[in-house]
Amino acid sequence: MMQAFITIDTEYSSGLYTGSGAADRADNFARSIACDTPSGPAGITHKLAKFAEHDLKAVFFVDPMPAMIWGIAAIEDVVGPILEAGQDVQLHCHTEWLKLAGPDAVLKDRAGTNIKDFGFEEQCQLLEYARDTLVAAGAPNPVAFRAGNYGANNDTLRALATLGIGYDSSHCPALVGQADCEIELTEQDRSPVQCEGVIEVPVGAIATLSGGLRHAQITALSLGEMTAALRHARDRDQSSFTLVTHSFELINRRTQTLNKVVNARFEGLCRAITAMDGVTTGNYRDTPPKVETRASPVEPLPASALRTGWRMAEQFASNTLYGAL
Repeated sequence: MMQAFITIDTEYSSGLYTGSGAADRADNFARSIACDTPSGPAGITHKLAKFAEHDLKAVFFVDPMPAMIWGIAAIEDVVGPILEAGQDVQLHCHTEWLKLAGPDAVLKDRAGTNIKDFGFEEQCQLLEYARDTLVAAGAPNPVAFRAGNYGANNDTLRALATLGIGYDSSHCPALVGQADCEIELTEQDRSPVQCEGVIEVPVGAIATLSGGLRHAQITALSLGEMTAALRHARDRDQSSFTLVTHSFELINRRTQTLNKVVNARFEGLCRAITAMDGVTTGNYRDTPPKVETRASPVEPLPASALRTGWRMAEQFASNTLYGAL
């Protein structure tokens, strides 16, 4: 059975931060975590309900950094429902919160957009704070990490190894040279691999018509592309394939309206995985990804003009009807 890892970066929004008060936190929670809409919540409780309905495992990478401003309770409110639903909580970290926290930040005189912007010792301090805060909020000791904005480097991996966190999933082959990740891996590194003392688990990718790659994120691929990619990986004996979404991706956070296009992808993906022979879902707590040793890089799903055209039409409809996230 190939394992599909449905990973959810679960985070308050530093971009929507308005202040340190209880009302500010509640509004950010409503827009980024609960994702309240006129038709009901579309955030983590909605996702948890769908996972339960279809008997799927998922991995919630939770960012504890807002605790610097709003306290541990802000993170407890995120972690609690996930654990109650029996799902996996792992570690995420957006260092943008350091600037917002000011003198109350972990590194009082340092700020940076990504964790890679800090030296090795500073990264150890940040990750230790993030880990301890997540655990104080009720989560088990994390064994896996993903950097905010994928913004990690090799020092990040070394820091994780120092803290005993054995897995990282910050390498996105489709975004090499385009995103913030500076881990010294390439677009050819598309399978779990040992790197700097941890197991690096790349985000899934498919081939594009232009000869590049497109990452397996629910806002970046159509349902047809995601399901075809899972079948392709299964048929080529891959042990795992990682999909990415965010706690807030089913809504427009500014207008708090449900994005019916992206929600249909999400619900369709849950149904498709349940019905797909030879594919199950995994998590880092119970069935972590395995290192794959291959003579040559695993080949991504080939590009398809039909699938690409359908996705572009969907994206146009999504952006026109619901606007940016």
